[in-house]
Amino acid sequence: MDIREIDLADDALMESVYGVDVRSSHLGRESMPMWTHQEFLGAYRTGDSGERQLLLGAFEGDTLLGYTALWFPLLDNLDKVYVELHVDPPARRRGIGRALLAEVEAQARADGRRLLLADSKMPPGQRETHPYRRFADATGFEFSNVEVVRHLPLPVPEERLEAWLARAAERHEGHTIATYVDEFPDELAKSLCTLLGQLAVDAPTGLVDFEEEDFNVDRLKERYATTAAMGRSLYETVALSPDGEVAAQSTLAVAKGEGTDVFQWGTFVHRDHRGHRLGLAVKVANIKAVQDAHPDKRRITTQNAESNAFMVDINKELGFEAVEDSMEWIKRL
Repeated sequence: MDIREIDLADDALMESVYGVDVRSSHLGRESMPMWTHQEFLGAYRTGDSGERQLLLGAFEGDTLLGYTALWFPLLDNLDKVYVELHVDPPARRRGIGRALLAEVEAQARADGRRLLLADSKMPPGQRETHPYRRFADATGFEFSNVEVVRHLPLPVPEERLEAWLARAAERHEGHTIATYVDEFPDELAKSLCTLLGQLAVDAPTGLVDFEEEDFNVDRLKERYATTAAMGRSLYETVALSPDGEVAAQSTLAVAKGEGTDVFQWGTFVHRDHRGHRLGLAVKVANIKAVQDAHPDKRRITTQNAESNAFMVDINKELGFEAVEDSMEWIKRL
């Protein structure tokens, strides 16, 4: 076995990477959403100027046994590396995961990084016993935080959506709710980026302290380019304050093709505009916009920190049901 960098332009190799990803990601969780091949390639082959991406594969001859993806922030949080690790199920229990992780640590140290961040999905009730927990413990990772993954069946009855919108409107007088699809107005982009940059600081993050993210207008445009390359539409519903600034946002990614899953990327309210039910307003308005335009979609997937009581309560009120846990791990180098 040897470990070498994966060439993202190699179509045949990326087909193998996708196969490993599908078999690894969905082992024991076959009913969960699955990326299409186009979504997978679009995500990996489009750039983000705010981070450096590196894929490393473990090979036996020309056979890919597993891979790891690393993302190095370039504008902020320069002590961190985000890590994703996959070993093909038939090749497990041969030390491949440990070998890949050793290379991850070498790459991180060489770049002056001191904190690895990773996560793993597991069924409810298995936080202490799941094999991924045992692997994390055995390789020196610490449990940091848990986010609960929830599903909302679609469509949501129209009368329920209208009732929630009316309830939210009681508290956000003076704010305007607007939805934008596949592009975002230039005149609002800067204030949206400011809001998105605050998310990592304000959201519960367990043992990790984050700096505010430098999420700039160029990176916002890159996000839309990546979404288009993945064959998805991006629905961004925002609440605008009386002075025209973005005070809250909610993002949904929707497959343009036959897939029936919708992915919630985030819902966040500016720290100066909380207490006006803006989170409920933008989230419900975005759901309504998506299901009106895509009546074939059948499920929204979201996840929030278990300790984020405000957003958890909104999700429960809307009918989201917990389906699995996303365990977040850190390793200090």
